[in-house]
Amino acid sequence: MDLRQLRYFAMVAAERNFNKAAERLHMAQPPLSRSIQQLEAELGTDLIDRTSRPLSLTPMGQIFHDQAIQVLRRMDDMRAMMQAAVATEKRRFTIGFVASTIYARLPALIREFRAALPDVELTLVESTTLDQIAALKEGRIDIGFGRIRFEDPAVRRTVLRREPLIAAVPLGSPLGRDGNPVSLSVLAREKLILYPSAPRPSYADQVLSLFHDNGLTPNVVHEARELQIAIGLVAAEEGIAIIPESVRRARTDDVRYLELAEPAYSPIIMSHRVGDFSPEIVAFMRIIARKYSDWNYAVPEALIAE
Repeated sequence: MDLRQLRYFAMVAAERNFNKAAERLHMAQPPLSRSIQQLEAELGTDLIDRTSRPLSLTPMGQIFHDQAIQVLRRMDDMRAMMQAAVATEKRRFTIGFVASTIYARLPALIREFRAALPDVELTLVESTTLDQIAALKEGRIDIGFGRIRFEDPAVRRTVLRREPLIAAVPLGSPLGRDGNPVSLSVLAREKLILYPSAPRPSYADQVLSLFHDNGLTPNVVHEARELQIAIGLVAAEEGIAIIPESVRRARTDDVRYLELAEPAYSPIIMSHRVGDFSPEIVAFMRIIARKYSDWNYAVPEALIAE
């Protein structure tokens, strides 16, 4: 039994004549008759009383007809529902990001993406770089922006730029009042506020490596969960923090920002699945390339190639 047979039977029941039903179905009468006979043989009972004129349904045929009409109506409703859903369905695109990239021009890139692809349903998910790698592989996000280098054969990684690092110090601190950059050796004697506290590895390890690479051991007194907590602790004169340069936009009334005497950088890394060059991925890459050019940033070769 299949839907085709149900439709044939419903048409015969409506027309009460095989020839008229065949005409309505745009088919010959013999195949229609054979289809009804096959259906009756499968059910083990006659559905149509062929001795009456016009044709009529047997008692079992009436029961079957009521059920067949319900099934056909349900199928029609399902088809209409799916057609409407497909017609209105938006493509979905999910972006993962670490908190500090919000200050590094990411909002402007997202605005450009929304303007360029207004029919795409965009979702933003804050997550660590490590979580982004897992989310990319599982299909929970489509593109990620982080700061930590992770090697994974399933993920393509592009360093968009290397952002300068600066020091955030309390407004009342004597550090940097002479207008000169502050050295890491001086900062190593200060109380250091590190973030994030977990999971590791993270941006916190980049900061620790910066001191260790210069033969210094920092005095870590706080490990904050997130960037804004770290900046708040600096404002409370609990210590100093090493932050990406773009974060200076976050707070200016009770925190001072100083350049480092030793140049230091943190990468901004874009990640997506290997081989995934969907229209949304390609569009985002082109937007980054165009906006980076507008901002006088060096445009990564990987974006130009795409």
